[in-house]
Amino acid sequence: MDGKTEQQILEEYKYWSAVKEDWANLAYYRDANASLNAPGENENRVVFMGNSITEMWQVHAPPFFKKTGFINRGISGQTTPQMLVRFRQDVIELQPKVVVILAGTNDIAGNTGPTTNHMILNNILSMVDIAQSNRIHVVLCSVLPVNHYPWAPELQPAQRVISLNASLKSYCKKHNIPYVDYYTAMVDAEQGLPTRYAPDGVHPNTQGYAVMEPLVMAAIKTILEPKGKD
Repeated sequence: MDGKTEQQILEEYKYWSAVKEDWANLAYYRDANASLNAPGENENRVVFMGNSITEMWQVHAPPFFKKTGFINRGISGQTTPQMLVRFRQDVIELQPKVVVILAGTNDIAGNTGPTTNHMILNNILSMVDIAQSNRIHVVLCSVLPVNHYPWAPELQPAQRVISLNASLKSYCKKHNIPYVDYYTAMVDAEQGLPTRYAPDGVHPNTQGYAVMEPLVMAAIKTILEPKGKD
């Protein structure tokens, strides 16, 4: 996916979304996955699973993935049930040491139909269970603040985001899973994402990703470089 423009990514998303037999976009990363070798003996492979916020990260802030070697498996527009369907193919089969999961905002926006926060949480936790059963460490991320969706202006998502994040944070604390709190670091007085971080109030720009990068790196390092390690 490296080197693709934002417009190219959006066009590919529209194409695969039009293929009804591939509701979860399983073909989106099929070739990229096939081209990957198994991780080396000392390789700490990290996969990012998510939606457009994850996918566009390598467009607006490409050095982050290039310098770390992290693998981006975000797909624009996706909801948690779609991610759950492709989780084995796009995460487990890549044999990472760590998976970073950022998901839920498109569910709240209703991209694949009405859903409750409980349903969203169940899908995310199912991904966690699958990862852990395959001895893959998990980093869970908060949903970014949002108080409006340009494509669903009738919705008022701010409180649902707050509630979902509270559930994610509580689960992480109970189960000793690193939690990345993007929300607190980026929220404005209107419980949204300020335009300096996201011109459309949803999708981060370079400045937004500059806030996110050190937060997620700190969480990943707690796994790859635990305190007390010689």
